Amino acid sequence: MRIIETTSIFTLFHLVFENAETLFISEVYLLLECRRHQSESMDDNFYMSEFVMKTFDYTQEIGKFKNRDTIRALRQLLSAKNLHKFEIAQLANLCPETAEEAKALIPRYELYLFEITVQKIDI
Repeated sequence: MRIIETTSIFTLFHLVFENAETLFISEVYLLLECRRHQSESMDDNFYMSEFVMKTFDYTQEIGKFKNRDTIRALRQLLSAKNLHKFEIAQLANLCPETAEEAKALIPRYELYLFEITVQKIDI
């Protein structure tokens, strides 16, 4: 029964995120940096909450890319591959060093279902 439960979770996950847009952590950083500059240059109407500031600090620390052109080039490069938007964001955020590491971190949904099918046949 564990295989069926896992398959159901992946199916639900796939359906929920099928048309969702994704951002890289570095893109969130750029957006929040722009917001912070607005906040500093304007009056107090552009107040940034503590939560937003913590998010900004996190994205500044964790985001790998700080240059808008680099981020744009990375998105174009990854978008040219046959990847889901969510997988593109995962690759950009995790920055795996090798193809093997990428496969280990981001298993393809279709490959996972194939492995489950093979496991059922072997049982």
